[in-house]
Amino acid sequence: MPASASASAPGTVREATPVLSYAPVTLRVPGRPADLTLRVTAPETGTDLPLILLSHGHGGSLSLSSEDGYAPVAQRWAAAGFVVVQPTHLSSRRLGHLWETTAGAPLFWRSRAEDMIHVLDHLDEIEKAVPLLAGRLDREAVAVAGHSLGGSTAELLLGAGVTDPDSGERVSLLEPRIKQGLLLAAPGRGGDTLNGPMADQVPVFRTVDFTTMTGPALVVAGDQDDSRHFTDMGPAWHYDPYHLAPGAKTLLTVFGAGHLLGGIQGYDAAESAQLSDENPGHVAAIARLSAAYLHSRFGRGDDAWKQAQQELTTGPEAVGRVESK
Repeated sequence: MPASASASAPGTVREATPVLSYAPVTLRVPGRPADLTLRVTAPETGTDLPLILLSHGHGGSLSLSSEDGYAPVAQRWAAAGFVVVQPTHLSSRRLGHLWETTAGAPLFWRSRAEDMIHVLDHLDEIEKAVPLLAGRLDREAVAVAGHSLGGSTAELLLGAGVTDPDSGERVSLLEPRIKQGLLLAAPGRGGDTLNGPMADQVPVFRTVDFTTMTGPALVVAGDQDDSRHFTDMGPAWHYDPYHLAPGAKTLLTVFGAGHLLGGIQGYDAAESAQLSDENPGHVAAIARLSAAYLHSRFGRGDDAWKQAQQELTTGPEAVGRVESK
């Protein structure tokens, strides 16, 4: 088990906090071309556990962009006292055989958000399916986390508005049961800012409206995350959810990190090496800071957030910078 934040003292680092990971949990969704499968990762002990819904990105691998990815953060969050639920969205390449016959391919931007709503609608079923989980959730403490395209999914669930590029309909997928957000290398503003060679492949991004994204969130962005395939804004594009959305927001800028934030999508992943973005220290710091942030937002009554900031974002060895509004 990798080093992870302790469940009893979120934000501290310990070598062996046991977690349990169970997959697949299968939910049947009427009209969905494939069952919704999930991985649930939870601490071995504890009750009154907050819930993190983790939305994967749209990477090139078959498994990392699915319920089987993101172990470097999911395991650490579970060790810090959270239950982490990871769905496999229809945009996962392991379901690519469905894309030619299914509306919304390949991004499935609306379906991805609806997957998370379906998870919340069926928590009773999930608790019964996962051994040793029943009765341990705090259903009033729910966060959504998302990386890259998953960050867009999280933005929608936190209240960002978009226009459906096919129907012209203005769409809100705000989910009031979600109280907090973690936006990891999430997309920024649309409009003419989307001027890169792949911008036309994400027309829904052009219409995003952050002025309605009032839900609290921690925005995590790498200062080397230059998504030129979408925009020439540079890394600042990924800061937009912090600067353009109202309400309580915090920005964690990770020094030297690119789009994979050190490799949050998987251990020893080829994608990270190819992008020169393999940094276990970044991953551990992001997991610790985000867990501590959520514990503080959920009123867990400790100083882990303050302590994590002092140890990781101050002084000459700082891994990043934190600012809040």
